[in-house]
Amino acid sequence: QTASSAIKGAIQLGIGYTVGNLTSKPDRDVLMQDFYVVESVFLPSEGSNLTPAHHYPDFRFKTYAPLAFRYFRELFGIKPDDYLYSICSEPLIELSNPGASGSIFFVTSDDEFIIKTVQHKEAEFLQKLLPGYYMNLNQNPRTLLPKFYGLYCVQSGGINIRIVVMNNVLPRALKMHFTYDLKGSTYKRRASRKEREKSNPTFKDLDFLQDIHEGLYFDSETHSALMKTLQRDCRVLESFKIMDYSLLLGIHLLNSHMKEKEGEGSQSAADTKRHGGQKVLYSTAMESIQGPGKSGDSVTTETTNTMGGIPAKNHKGEKLLLFMGIIDILQSYRLMKKLEHSWKALVYDGDTVSVHRPSFYADRFLKFMSTRVFKKVQALKSSPSKKWCNSITALKAASQEVVCAVYQEWKDEKRGILAEGQSYASLDEEVLGSHHHPDLVPSTPSLFEAASLATTISSSSLNVDEHYQRDQPMLSSKGLPSSSTFTLEDSAIYLTSEQSTLEMENDNASVLDVYL
Repeated sequence: QTASSAIKGAIQLGIGYTVGNLTSKPDRDVLMQDFYVVESVFLPSEGSNLTPAHHYPDFRFKTYAPLAFRYFRELFGIKPDDYLYSICSEPLIELSNPGASGSIFFVTSDDEFIIKTVQHKEAEFLQKLLPGYYMNLNQNPRTLLPKFYGLYCVQSGGINIRIVVMNNVLPRALKMHFTYDLKGSTYKRRASRKEREKSNPTFKDLDFLQDIHEGLYFDSETHSALMKTLQRDCRVLESFKIMDYSLLLGIHLLNSHMKEKEGEGSQSAADTKRHGGQKVLYSTAMESIQGPGKSGDSVTTETTNTMGGIPAKNHKGEKLLLFMGIIDILQSYRLMKKLEHSWKALVYDGDTVSVHRPSFYADRFLKFMSTRVFKKVQALKSSPSKKWCNSITALKAASQEVVCAVYQEWKDEKRGILAEGQSYASLDEEVLGSHHHPDLVPSTPSLFEAASLATTISSSSLNVDEHYQRDQPMLSSKGLPSSSTFTLEDSAIYLTSEQSTLEMENDNASVLDVYL
């Protein structure tokens, strides 16, 4: 109800005053009572000896847990000057409301921070959450959870407007071709007609399943890092009894980005600011899951600024950049939510309703993300040029399996020397037998049969059990040499297998190096 310009002006004035005032306070460790401190200052329009004059109505500005939030900002590498410059130097930009909460969203002109209005209950819950949030961030600053940089309240004309400053998940400098709000629920999880009419609509779970039914594909390393981060974050939220959160997912098509770049002469100044130099640590999607070292070079080109997006592909093979973060975590599973779930469960299938007990909610959320949204690229069939390397790996795996089988047999029957009890032909048959691993049989048996045979003999002779070695020292020293060399008759391949006696005592089944 309050004019948007007045809110923006009051926020900038209040934050400017409180952060500037905080710099005079010495650095010290955060104590338990710091989480519950509320500082208040009155800013009359005519100004005072402490506050500047302004042309907005008189207002009171409250800052919650100033020292604790200062610590959070330092943890993410945000200097007070940069924080003030981002928020106060230029007017805040109001965003169209993407959710059903009725909150107003502002973004700073440099694209770094989102300022969101929150309800009284949410602000209260965040205050209670702070000690646990502090502990979690200390343990792991790389997270997809929202990063809170400040909690404030503007009181004007009998109205309280509570705001929280957070990291911006979706950079405006890159066009998001698709935006999804995913909960893992299917009940009424489709974008409304009104939402679809917007220039940049936010779609929901059922829309995602319809539009991208094959899911999004990552390389195995990125997929593993992403799923581990999501699992860790969901367990943290579950421990705080939080549910009804969403994953905000922005998808940028890289191919389309190239076409747009060719068509456009230049981007606007505001959109290019984020390229200039990032101020906040761990703020991008890629950093949140892996750290700053990974940049997804396999998907992007040198000329493309990924802006911290996670490289992926869709089922058509199109290259994508994904931006994501968990949002709306200030929901606690209290009485109202329990009642809401109870009556919805009576009318609909309880398991598909978005409001659910926290442990079930986390499990369903993770299951949906891992099975329907994020998928791992399956290893493609190897090219002919790589057959040599793959064959060596295959031989190593095959020979190790045979070594274990032969060794067990040798131990049971108390036979010392493998060569006496088993012919070359039977060994050859075991290594290349299709009943073990048919997919490991090389395509050119003539050369590799000999190699695998020699590897098996040398490996088998070196594999010794520590207990058995103590019982029969003479046998192990005679029958099981610590270094063996085999030369094939046609001199095609020369193999040596080496292992020290010390290693043999400490390792019952070592992996041996094979030199070709």
